[in-house]
Amino acid sequence: MTVAEAEVSHDGIHDPHADLGDAGNYLKATKGWKTWAFTLDHKRIGMMYLASVIVAFLVGGIMALLVRTELAHAGETIMEADMYNQVFTLHGAIMVFLFIIPSIPAALGNFFLPIMLGTKDVAFPRLNLGSFYIYVFGTAFTVIAIVAGHVDTGWTFYTPYSARADNSVIWMTMGVFILGFSSILTGVNFIATVHKMRAPGIHWRRLPLFIWGIYATAVIQVLATPVLAITLLLLTMEKTLSMGIFDPALGGDPVLFQHFFWFYSHPAVYIMILPGMAVVNELIATFSQRKIFGYMFVAMSSVALALLGFLVWGHHMFTSGMSEYSTMVFSALTFLVAIPSGVKVFNWVATLYEGSISFASPMKYALGFLVLFTIGGLTGVFLGILSIDIHLHDTYFVVAHFHYVMVGGTVFGFVGGLHYWWPKMTGKMYSERVANIAFWLVFVGFNVTFFSQFILGSRGMPRRYYDYLDQFQPLHMASSGGAYIIGIGFTIMGVMFVRSWFNGEKAPPNPWASAGYEWMTTSPPHPHNFAIDPVMKRGPYDYHLCTEEELWDGFPEDFVPSDR
Repeated sequence: MTVAEAEVSHDGIHDPHADLGDAGNYLKATKGWKTWAFTLDHKRIGMMYLASVIVAFLVGGIMALLVRTELAHAGETIMEADMYNQVFTLHGAIMVFLFIIPSIPAALGNFFLPIMLGTKDVAFPRLNLGSFYIYVFGTAFTVIAIVAGHVDTGWTFYTPYSARADNSVIWMTMGVFILGFSSILTGVNFIATVHKMRAPGIHWRRLPLFIWGIYATAVIQVLATPVLAITLLLLTMEKTLSMGIFDPALGGDPVLFQHFFWFYSHPAVYIMILPGMAVVNELIATFSQRKIFGYMFVAMSSVALALLGFLVWGHHMFTSGMSEYSTMVFSALTFLVAIPSGVKVFNWVATLYEGSISFASPMKYALGFLVLFTIGGLTGVFLGILSIDIHLHDTYFVVAHFHYVMVGGTVFGFVGGLHYWWPKMTGKMYSERVANIAFWLVFVGFNVTFFSQFILGSRGMPRRYYDYLDQFQPLHMASSGGAYIIGIGFTIMGVMFVRSWFNGEKAPPNPWASAGYEWMTTSPPHPHNFAIDPVMKRGPYDYHLCTEEELWDGFPEDFVPSDR
């Protein structure tokens, strides 16, 4: 195939139906486990990250079900209090550090960022592979330390408890320290790629909004993660050298640990949620067949969230004895964060207005994200009000708020993106009917699980407690029942994807009729993403440049969008 033969289709973008000859695709280009273990292909590295974070999600989910099983009834149910604390710690650490933080940037970001930029790979392919192996090593280190050392401090490692616990805490914190290097190196790689590797025609106002979200996330990773690393290093030095840093028994200040920890961990909330928002941008644009309303406002709101996230860590510490003036400032800054979040929600709704909406399974997760993230965001405003937070601090209200943002936001975004890009990543379609069943189980189960926790918290049920008064039991039983519904939904989803991988119908290059750059190559993509170097002559959401037939060309024969 010559360049001339491949040139003109989809307004200057490489013809997705072009014959690749013997080049094949990235899955078949080379064979053998060594070609995966030592690959420099960002797509294969993204798939290895995807497999790793799914395993982490499975283990963390099992720990969550054990916690909810224990809390279904007052008193001891299936484990003792010490074991409960260990399972709770394992659930929190795995879900936060091993799944939610790396899920979208490391897996979906690694796979699609270079393709969306029209380039062959990330800026530093060897660094990319090294980041993956650092993640794997840090994961093994952390999990072994928690399990073998019976660590029960919770995922926040709060002092003075962690400072006075046995030395297994050192190994757990060192595992998280190692994971931080993977996060930093990935962020540096993505920033360099976005700045230096864009194809001709992709200027800053033509970047897909997914790239803007991943870019803002990478900035936070590079700036915030070192703070956590230094904090954990100080905790290790205190325990090994008996230096008085955080432990009051040695002359240290435990509140200082909270300041350091939350100075990282609140920006980390945006490391988690910004990628979910980035995915939702793509889903809403594709399934409403419209350009995102207020493109630059949405793009800049991602950057604003990244920057403002560094200024509001104190709202986690309203009950720690800060001065009245400090709490007033942190409360006001917390309200300020709601503005860029509100901009995104408003613009998504405006995009849906008069759009040609298709309720395919990825779109259902996008709409679920809109509902659940809005609830999580509004309840965050409640917690930002000092007079209300004093009563709700460290109750199940905070647990529910956190999960509505992290699970209702990040996890729904990740799963929606996985449904959306699965045909592109694997070249296989999945069962739309089964996907819809799994969605409704997860969505209903999630709301049963965590909305009941808002009521528990408002009635005074403290979080992290192993036991509780009988008056809380009905709501705890409802919450535990909802957790099992979620588990069933994700199990069905997992089986569906496995069946699709082995027996799924062959996917066309663009099954969703998207105008995104990544859909202008084959499914699965070429080993170098595009058979020729593309020159982008339009924006990533210019649906109006395509005819109706071009937009819907390529759908499998048995797939009929609900609005057609």
